[in-house]
Amino acid sequence: QVQLVESGGGLVQAGGSLRLSCTSSGRTFSSYVMGWFRQTPGKEREFVAAIDWNGDSTDYADSVKGRFTISRDNAKNTGYLRMNSVKPEDTAVYYCAAGLAWPQSLAVGYGYWGRGTQVTISS
Repeated sequence: QVQLVESGGGLVQAGGSLRLSCTSSGRTFSSYVMGWFRQTPGKEREFVAAIDWNGDSTDYADSVKGRFTISRDNAKNTGYLRMNSVKPEDTAVYYCAAGLAWPQSLAVGYGYWGRGTQVTISS
């Protein structure tokens, strides 16, 4: 089992940028692929991006491709989501998740989740 904690959320103006972090503890972080999902009230949890065990492969939702960048630093047991050119529709609670299979863009494919961090984009 791993424990995941997101940080870096907050309020940012449309067109700006921010970086989310996902720190892990417990089982070795490099044993897991990592994904980022987001969710707004009344909507299903939405896939954002994923990265394989060592960062050689990445996957992005079409809605964020070209704007967001997922990365990881296994030596620091930390994953990241860089968000550039943010839009109001990016407003959501963002969740970090860890899984065992690649590729994986479905929430059910991830067994471990953080509690989320709120990202709010103002117009």
